[in-house]
Amino acid sequence: MKSSNIGGQAVMEGIMMRHEEEYSIAVRTPDNEIKVKVEPYKSFIECKTLRKIPIIRGVISFVDSLVVGMKCLMYSASFIEEDEEEKEQRRKREEKMSAEELEKHREKEKKQESALMYGVVAFSLVIAVAVFMMLPYFLTSLLRNVTDTTWILSVTEALVRVGIFLAYLILISRMKDIQRTFMYHGAEHKCINCIEHGMELNVENVLKSSRLHKRCGTSFLFFVIIVSAVLLMFVQMESPVLRIVVRLLLVPVIAGVSFEIIRLAGRSDNPLVNALSKPGLALQKLTTREPDAAQAEVAIAAVEAVFDWKAYLRENFGYSGKEASCEAEREILSGRVG
Repeated sequence: MKSSNIGGQAVMEGIMMRHEEEYSIAVRTPDNEIKVKVEPYKSFIECKTLRKIPIIRGVISFVDSLVVGMKCLMYSASFIEEDEEEKEQRRKREEKMSAEELEKHREKEKKQESALMYGVVAFSLVIAVAVFMMLPYFLTSLLRNVTDTTWILSVTEALVRVGIFLAYLILISRMKDIQRTFMYHGAEHKCINCIEHGMELNVENVLKSSRLHKRCGTSFLFFVIIVSAVLLMFVQMESPVLRIVVRLLLVPVIAGVSFEIIRLAGRSDNPLVNALSKPGLALQKLTTREPDAAQAEVAIAAVEAVFDWKAYLRENFGYSGKEASCEAEREILSGRVG
């Protein structure tokens, strides 16, 4: 496997793929067409020097991913068919407007959507920190009436955090609407695995590739939990207020360190790195599902909009076309490809 540096996420009836300074969104519309949109990838931090510094680049990348991910979700949601009555009401409102009023109205809608997007991102971060960082701490604090042993409290807090995370994954994985999104998530991984193992990008090769990938966001969240557990074992405060403050201040550091680990995992086949990646890969069985051929087509469209996979195969595997496909297939059959 050779890293392609392409990554993405599932959206509503579609997939976002990002490579370097561009990202694409491919969506299967209600009339069964595939709509593809390509946008420049703009970080909220323009300074390229900061975006290259370890740990800091992880924090920036994490925030960027949330913002871009929310934009893509809102775009994919726009293809969901409105109720006929809602369509008619919208049409009547717009017919009464002059061209200038209609332009101002649409501009206002864009601003409202943007404000909503950033509001949702901020709210999501607060909820995530509250549930996965603070709640385990408060639950574990109940044990302080029984023991003051630091390592027992730290291990218990880590176990509670893992338990909450697993419960969350199991709960959402059972939701019918989410399961379809998880099928697109599987298609995204299969596409990336397909090209990173030297196979020609087509539906047949995508479907037989693995739906698990070491650079997945699920694995990232797993490493966040592990890194937070390790750091908090060594950072101890007597004051309850300081304990809370330290946990909040460490959130960016934990995200940054986890990013570096997941980045290394995606670039290395080292046995130790592979062993560390296995728990995250196992969790992906909850957050991905086997896609169908139509979903694989959407994933391929998203990849091809921003990534020249043929050039990648020529550069990294020394061959292309049928030869690449056959060689990779032999590796899969021999058990050498995941």
